[in-house]
Amino acid sequence: MNDRDRDRAPIRVLIADDQDMVRTGFRFFLDAQPDITVVAEACDGEEAVTLARRLRPDVCLLDIRMPKLDGLEATRMLAGPDVADPVRIVVVTTFDLDEYVYGALNNGACGFLLKDSGPTLLAEAVRAAAVGDSLVSPSVTVRLLKHVTAARTPAPAVASVPPEPQEPLTERELDVVRLVALGHTNAEIAASLFVSLSTVKTHLTSVQLKLSARNRVEIAAWAWRTGHADSPA
Repeated sequence: MNDRDRDRAPIRVLIADDQDMVRTGFRFFLDAQPDITVVAEACDGEEAVTLARRLRPDVCLLDIRMPKLDGLEATRMLAGPDVADPVRIVVVTTFDLDEYVYGALNNGACGFLLKDSGPTLLAEAVRAAAVGDSLVSPSVTVRLLKHVTAARTPAPAVASVPPEPQEPLTERELDVVRLVALGHTNAEIAASLFVSLSTVKTHLTSVQLKLSARNRVEIAAWAWRTGHADSPA
């Protein structure tokens, strides 16, 4: 179980993808989780926006390339800066392109996953989004940092990370930050540091507050800029 209490209603999820097999696969896995239930499916962006506004799911999983309305525009309409009551969006796509990552995060998405990330990370992203956290595919996190380190100029999705934390990070928090910067998942970090998954999540929550970071991309960017990504764990 995750942070949600067993007595509370499960996380309600909408899946939007133009491929029947993808929607079926996502539904099969997510419905098997004790704390998640799929309440609707959409085969295009317009249907996704309509269903999301009517049903108000806790989390929407949106593909990018869909008919009628793509996932980036649907994300903007449901979670963009001008939306009064935004829906929590996780973009799940095959296309690992920087412009898509930036577009999704800047349009209000609180997660970005590749479809080959695996079912465990998908469920983790849903749970993170449901409680207001962010999860970005570790492989995407690492690649995005090339934009930060190459010319020492921030990429659009990580432009707001301050150079200094509001308060110092602990040694264990710095260990977690380093592994995030190297592209490790929460489960891999837990195994590497011999701690529980919940302990890793607690450290990440503390780090986000101290750095005023919106997601793990910004945490990793801070680590690379300040040299903590190269420090021994």
